[in-house]
Amino acid sequence: MLSGDIPPNQTIYIRNLNEKVKKEELKRSIYALFSQFGRILDVVALKTEKLRGQAWVVFSEVTAASNAVRQMQSFPFYDKPMRIQYAKMKSDCVAKADGTYVPREKKKKQEEKAAEKRRKAEEAHQTGSAANGPSFQNNGVHTSQATRHGKSSSSQETAPPNNILFIQNLPHETTSMMLQILFQQYPGFREVRMIEAKPGIAFVEFGDDVQASIAMQALQSFKITPQNPMAITYAKK
Repeated sequence: MLSGDIPPNQTIYIRNLNEKVKKEELKRSIYALFSQFGRILDVVALKTEKLRGQAWVVFSEVTAASNAVRQMQSFPFYDKPMRIQYAKMKSDCVAKADGTYVPREKKKKQEEKAAEKRRKAEEAHQTGSAANGPSFQNNGVHTSQATRHGKSSSSQETAPPNNILFIQNLPHETTSMMLQILFQQYPGFREVRMIEAKPGIAFVEFGDDVQASIAMQALQSFKITPQNPMAITYAKK
């Protein structure tokens, strides 16, 4: 479709984005939405006059970018269908605007160094997270317990199937819009409810228990960040 003239590569170009959304929220939501396809190295979104309504997502693998282009084409993101294609490389106007513009021959070496640095930082962060144990408490349940709880939805102690899902182990930066973007892909979606006093948890309502079950199975253990697989159970009524 849109990407026919440009060879597949690990960076995708998104346009027709809602220009009213704040830059940082837009970047976080894009990261949350596209991380299902693979590891994301960078999200570039600028609010300059020429570049509003556009973003670039750099994946670590070409296959992840290919899946994102194919599956998210025309996905309703903040009420506007996304238009996605492979990037022609990060355009010079973007690079100049965000201060990363360098002559072409230097660019590859810099990108390789940056990717290596990000990889080491991520490894160090994951090692630190593992050493420190559960970093979140969700409604009095540790992350590890919440994940186990989510996987044992067939046990008798959990609530019986109903139309409201209880989501645990969310990173603290999660917004209701991020969850809405994830869950509205599934039929029967009604609303997301978050509780300000208790970060890390949310309720998502569907039309009936069958629709809720489909969404639960599809998004169980979905990682909004590498450290936070969602734990989904039926809500207790």
